[in-house]
Amino acid sequence: MLGPPSGLRPPAPIPARRSLGTIGLIRALWNNPLEAWTEAHFQEPVVTAALGLGRVAVVSSPDAIRRVLVENRTNYRKDTFQRRVMSALGNGLLSAEGDEWHVQRRTLAPIFTRKAVLEFSPSMAEAACQTVEQWRARDGGTVDVAADVTRLTLDVLERTIFSDGLGRDTEDVRAAMRVYFDSIGRIDPLDVLGVPDFVPRLGQFGARRALRLFRRAVDTIIATRRRRLAQELDLPRDILSLLIEAKDPETGRRLSEESIRSNIITLIVAGHETTASAVIWSLVLLAAAPQWRERVAAEIDRIGDGNGIEELPDQLIETRAVLEEALRLYPPLPAISRVALAADVLSGIPIRKGSLIVIAPYVVHRHRRLWEDPDVFDPTRFLPGRREAIDPFAFLPFGRGPRGCIGITFAMQEATLILRTIIKNVELELLPDRSVWPVHRISLQPAHGLCMSVRDKARMRRNLPPQWPAGLARAS
Repeated sequence: MLGPPSGLRPPAPIPARRSLGTIGLIRALWNNPLEAWTEAHFQEPVVTAALGLGRVAVVSSPDAIRRVLVENRTNYRKDTFQRRVMSALGNGLLSAEGDEWHVQRRTLAPIFTRKAVLEFSPSMAEAACQTVEQWRARDGGTVDVAADVTRLTLDVLERTIFSDGLGRDTEDVRAAMRVYFDSIGRIDPLDVLGVPDFVPRLGQFGARRALRLFRRAVDTIIATRRRRLAQELDLPRDILSLLIEAKDPETGRRLSEESIRSNIITLIVAGHETTASAVIWSLVLLAAAPQWRERVAAEIDRIGDGNGIEELPDQLIETRAVLEEALRLYPPLPAISRVALAADVLSGIPIRKGSLIVIAPYVVHRHRRLWEDPDVFDPTRFLPGRREAIDPFAFLPFGRGPRGCIGITFAMQEATLILRTIIKNVELELLPDRSVWPVHRISLQPAHGLCMSVRDKARMRRNLPPQWPAGLARAS
């Protein structure tokens, strides 16, 4: 269980005292990579070891991370495992390299400015309200929060990327995405042992089948939109239209058909899972810390509708602090990996050419040298007056540097509006007979899902008993 709300230490694996050895490491990486970290990783700035056919350096020092991701970034390229996983998405922003990446970044940047993102706020709020209404109808019962929030963030992306929806195959596409995440979410033993990339991995087969279905659906949607644009119909200004019309500010060239498709797939695959993770863990932490749940609820009531839905996230200071603390404890991006093209020195430690460099936000965010009481849930770290002291390269839930996530503003706007809508309307409680445990797949997620009891706050304020709908069985 989660322990007492005062000085809450949320669930997390206890670091091993010593190295797990090859067999133990393979087992941990397959089952749950969070269990592969040792005490040294949370105490030392750089930890090096032999792994498979090469060397690996786990880097946690902010100065060293800055050097890898910014100052000497040309010396560090994505490793074969990360490139193989990303290649399935096509040549979008996550997988593109060199000049192609620069062109795409310049072209896509205007779509994700703060001004552009604010225009999508009503769609975010409407999707959140729809999910909350479904929960209110189950007053006194239980809901699968992990599944529903993940479905909600996908709904947001459907509304903002292509307003026409995914068409008649919506559930098939959603199922294919789930298969994709489940297939590629595990680290294969062959990767640990350094087996060449041409040897097939088990997870590739299911992932590729799922993505073929997804790509066909996206291709159909793009073709339909192009026909409608050619007919000069009055169409919504969603992300799909913006991508089709986007131009490189330096050359004036538009994105290729393949780039449009790849970036849509990338936005959906990367976008909905990370935002869902942030919201899910925020709800877990607030349920375990009632004083913070009350504090956030009071702020939401005090701010009310503010100056409009678009500006609310900037006014909800404590709500956002909870989200950022959830991102610290359970970052949706558990690891960033690179390969050193030439020898280097990181925090005084020599790095050999060909070494695998691992930057693990999960480790960095809980590092003993960087945070006070790093395993304790304490949102005050991110309130004004304390947040300014945090080194940017000690807090990297969405990465850092030029290749940091382009959708940070979108994700935080969405997550804040979703959390606000949920806390305002319903009260969620952890079930006493269900444990919560983080597992690393593509993002950090609760093992075995997250069922919670739900109460409608409107009924609670009127002191009405739970009103379970007739004819519905309570979830166990």
